[in-house]
Amino acid sequence: MEAKRICIYPKDVQRITGKSERYGRTLLAQIKGYYQKQEHQFVSVEEFCQYTGLKAEQVYPLIVG
Repeated sequence: MEAKRICIYPKDVQRITGKSERYGRTLLAQIKGYYQKQEHQFVSVEEFCQYTGLKAEQVYPLIVG
């Protein structure tokens, strides 16, 4: 079984959306605000998917690497 990451990073958002890494940082900051996370906390792939409406099975292949 292939290991899956549970955290998502700006570079991952860039790969998924095709937008800039800066956009990825902004989007992750918005998600942190939505979920009331503190600055040091990570955004999970599941939270990212819930927020954006994407399916995890579509996202995981793009971030594993």
